[in-house]
Amino acid sequence: MRVRLGLVLLLFALAAVGWWWSADRMRGMDEGPWTGLGALGWFLGVWVVMMAAMMFPSVAPTVALYSRMTRKRAPLLPLLFAAGYLLVWTGAGVVAYLIGSAVARVSGDVLAWDRAGRWVAGVTLLVAAVYELTPLKDVCLGRCRSPLGFLLGSWRDGPSGAVSMGVRHGAWCVGCCWALMASLFALGVMSVAWMALVAGLIAVEKTVPWRRVATYGTAALLLTLGVLLLAAPGAVPGLTVPDSGPMDGMEPMGS
Repeated sequence: MRVRLGLVLLLFALAAVGWWWSADRMRGMDEGPWTGLGALGWFLGVWVVMMAAMMFPSVAPTVALYSRMTRKRAPLLPLLFAAGYLLVWTGAGVVAYLIGSAVARVSGDVLAWDRAGRWVAGVTLLVAAVYELTPLKDVCLGRCRSPLGFLLGSWRDGPSGAVSMGVRHGAWCVGCCWALMASLFALGVMSVAWMALVAGLIAVEKTVPWRRVATYGTAALLLTLGVLLLAAPGAVPGLTVPDSGPMDGMEPMGS
């Protein structure tokens, strides 16, 4: 029990450090929807820390249960499991960066706010809202919410097995959360406030007992944000419009 508690506390401590580091590195960098991602190496460094901050709290129960099931085999296996999980999200970050770079290279400044940026951001949020209610989302979320079922159905022995299981669990998590991450890019990927909102939605969906309430509530929130972004962006608290700072008359979220 002490080992499992220590492991959970370690994951939360790493998440806390990730939040502190992200807030420090992102200060003054929020340019709103479709914020520039910078160089690949810099972006991946920020992205990996962001994913640790956002995902480790919600994956902690799965890692703790895995630790209990392997306590007589190797105490480092749960950390390898978490590393495999984070590896998948690193790959997702690479894909997101490559897509963003390709779009920028092909279309130039099409995602500028005064061109298609506002409309693409709004539609992205609407698509994310719809995805919340799809069977694929339901299946992926079910795997994330049932650690025991996942571990029993995917068990692999040894260090390589721990990494492999972490990768598989991370893949289910990406399937569950990719639309929420796309929403983060649409709202401002360098905004700690929006990062916190998305992380909170992910944690609620994965942990609260009322699964349908969580997913329908998330869908409703994304739908509302999408409609407001298209029709009245000034009504979105904390939204940073490129080249203008936070929307006039609106206080940043969390201030």
